[in-house]
Amino acid sequence: MPQNIRSAEGILRNIPAPGEAVALPKEGETNILITSALPYCNNVPHLGNIIGSTLSADVFSRYSRTRNRRTLYICGTDEYGTATETQALKEGITPQQLCDKYNVLHKETYEWFDIGFDYFGRTSTPLHSEISQGIYTNLGKNGFLEKQLKEQTYCEGCPKFLADRYVEGICPHCGYEDARGDQCDGCSRTLDAIELIKPRCLIDKTHVVTTKTSAHMYLKLDAIQPRTEEWIKESWKAGKWSSNSVINNEGEIVDARLKGGLHPTPLTRDLTWGVPVPTIEGQDDQGMKGKVLYVWFDAPIGYPSITANYTPEWKQWWFNPKDVRLYQFMGKDNVYFHTVYWPSVQLGDGRDWTKLHHLSTTDYLNYEGGKFSKSKNRGVFGPSAKETGIPASVWRYYLISTRPETADAMFSWSDCITANNNVLLNNFGNFINRVIKFVASQYDGVIPDGGDEPGPLSPNDPEDAEFISAVNSLLKDYIEAMDAVKLRLGLQTVMLISIRGNNYLQSSGLNKALMTSNPKRCAQVVSRAINLIYVLSALIYPFMPATSASILNQLNAPVRTVPEVLANDILAGHTIGMPEHLFKKIEENMAEKWRIQFGGSDAAAQVDPKAVPRKKAAKTAEAPKSDGPKSPEAIALEEKIAKQGQVVRELKGQTPKTKEIEEQIAAEVEVLKRLKAKLKDLL
Repeated sequence: MPQNIRSAEGILRNIPAPGEAVALPKEGETNILITSALPYCNNVPHLGNIIGSTLSADVFSRYSRTRNRRTLYICGTDEYGTATETQALKEGITPQQLCDKYNVLHKETYEWFDIGFDYFGRTSTPLHSEISQGIYTNLGKNGFLEKQLKEQTYCEGCPKFLADRYVEGICPHCGYEDARGDQCDGCSRTLDAIELIKPRCLIDKTHVVTTKTSAHMYLKLDAIQPRTEEWIKESWKAGKWSSNSVINNEGEIVDARLKGGLHPTPLTRDLTWGVPVPTIEGQDDQGMKGKVLYVWFDAPIGYPSITANYTPEWKQWWFNPKDVRLYQFMGKDNVYFHTVYWPSVQLGDGRDWTKLHHLSTTDYLNYEGGKFSKSKNRGVFGPSAKETGIPASVWRYYLISTRPETADAMFSWSDCITANNNVLLNNFGNFINRVIKFVASQYDGVIPDGGDEPGPLSPNDPEDAEFISAVNSLLKDYIEAMDAVKLRLGLQTVMLISIRGNNYLQSSGLNKALMTSNPKRCAQVVSRAINLIYVLSALIYPFMPATSASILNQLNAPVRTVPEVLANDILAGHTIGMPEHLFKKIEENMAEKWRIQFGGSDAAAQVDPKAVPRKKAAKTAEAPKSDGPKSPEAIALEEKIAKQGQVVRELKGQTPKTKEIEEQIAAEVEVLKRLKAKLKDLL
């Protein structure tokens, strides 16, 4: 690749792209270990699943690489447990066949979305069993296991003990009619299957479900709780966790289970598909033969076990808290298991584990006024996204731009099309195409000499001081947002920088006339615009890697890091590649076509939700969102609104509600209303 790039050393990226080479941490450097929640191997992911974990983690993984940080991104399918057994039963195949099938489907889906794992594995491997059994054994040796005889659901018709996922019934807490035996999807509480009201067997709902006594091994979470709480408070502060249901923004533990005192939790199940329960010398293991480890015990162990399948040096990542920072991405329903349950297991194991540094969670992404539903074929699932013809880069942009970071968000076909046409095509793509076409047509594809020395541009430049200062300020905002894993804000900042680029071309009057009247100034504007595009290639890479690659191809330049200031890096005399459009317009009438195509059996999905009167919004709803790029003032207001909304929610969650608290709630709601009104005026 012919180049005339400023001293490549210091600006070029030297960390491999995802999956290109085995990455190992290095002492004294920043080493980033990233996981996204392991998807169950019983279905294909929908858009909400993708933005909730795998895509968000991929964005941060790619960002870390643009900062030349040693990075490892691990994921894979969670294959054991009753969820797999029940789905295999429905499909008439073995659990292993089911896992083989869905592991491939998950891989294909993520590959199409350009989600770049260093390694995507699975939990049904010998190494996973070995590591899981080792942790279980250590818990026993350290005195954190106890055998209990417990009543367990039993199907008279099967006849056999029913593991939690084989039972459904009415939730005793909220009355949700289809609560699972391990967790209620209505109120998100963890359950014991025997707590369900009117339990029914999923194998045959006509069978009578009763209870019988069975022996199981329990983890003494209550004995580990003091250490777990101490660790939560330390990690929350050091890693700046996102808002979640375990600890609030003031560092106060709010999880009801922790506040009420943890109880011993079962680690074994009466199943055949899973990790066999090992024998521990000196432990009372009578009654454990033929049982397997509970899936929520072995599932988080999938992170280190999948790493072990990737590299024999896996312990350099997972037993290295001094040099490795662990970032974990998941939906809000997985928070307890990653902040309380799994860290308690690590503490009880006794070894010096790499534990959670930063937790990044999302709320739910809903679909066109309702929910994604595989049974109703409602919504976009897995590989079906490519049926629309919308490129993966555009999908990635829209999903990150609507990432439900502080409240549930809504997928909308109309908004998706608007994002492509108004933001990507008319803003970002227009700026890049206009400049590169100008260089190709007016300078024969060779960067002119704009008079700038190689290196950072002067913020005191007489011609462009305001432009350079504004870009540098936005670069600082971008780095701060991405380091804090505020991905949506980071993407908004990229679009603000491209707006600055468009405004710069307009204010400078870049055209053929400028070449004639002031060739020196024209060359300077072109050079600086080209270098801003080079910066944008790095900024957009985490969000839209294929778009970044296209920009670099048109610039005929190598991949680069994210800079802290705008500089003259592509020098005079450099020959660019051929210009081409980054995006294509999507006709607005396609929204209705896709709404029907993906609406499934739900007739309501075939109606544009914007044409239907909306229900009155909750008082603490999040701020209105604009389809296009937002001003820095609007972004700052959105941050304030999110924080104020959290204040209101926490006050409303307090019990009992005294008169003083009610008055405080009313006052804080008024503050929230004023902030929203101010934002509405800006949008």
